[in-house]
Amino acid sequence: MKLLINYQRKEELMAKKEQATKSFLLRLDAETMEAIEKWASDEFRSVNGQILYIIDNALKKEKRLKKK
Repeated sequence: MKLLINYQRKEELMAKKEQATKSFLLRLDAETMEAIEKWASDEFRSVNGQILYIIDNALKKEKRLKKK
């Protein structure tokens, strides 16, 4: 029974995350992409994670996003 409840909770959390995440196409020049790939590798992040990190920090710096 406990496993079923945990599984249901996990499913609910995954559904909320999917609703909160939006996908879009981003085109970057080769030099910018290489720089982001290297930076992501240096910090043990995926390229997607690195781009999210960069955007999140920029929005916080400009006070356009609440600090978490």
